[in-house]
Amino acid sequence: MADERHRDIEDIDVYYDNPEIEDRDQEYKEETAAEIAAPVNVSRDFESDAEEESTTSGRVLGYSALALSILSLFILPVIMGAAGIVIGFVARRRGAKTLGSWAIGIGAVSIIIGLFVLPFF
Repeated sequence: MADERHRDIEDIDVYYDNPEIEDRDQEYKEETAAEIAAPVNVSRDFESDAEEESTTSGRVLGYSALALSILSLFILPVIMGAAGIVIGFVARRRGAKTLGSWAIGIGAVSIIIGLFVLPFF
């Protein structure tokens, strides 16, 4: 008897066999859209803009680091040479590899001359 009752419960469709629930097809008459917009790839444009912007800022930093390093040959070699080296590293990281390398090299030469050569004159 328990098996018959269990089978009866499984065979009942809750929406159509229950008189308390109204017919859902008559209650909801909505239209759904089947269109899906094509995905837009924004990251490519953003990456190219960011790359161009960082290269431009790296170039500006490279020139300023190079100017600091060259000035350090004549004025305050240790302080301005160190600043030229630090800004040169930042410029290299932002894409101005040649300018940053020259600034690092000239800043290092300026520090070496300032510490080891100039005290003897």
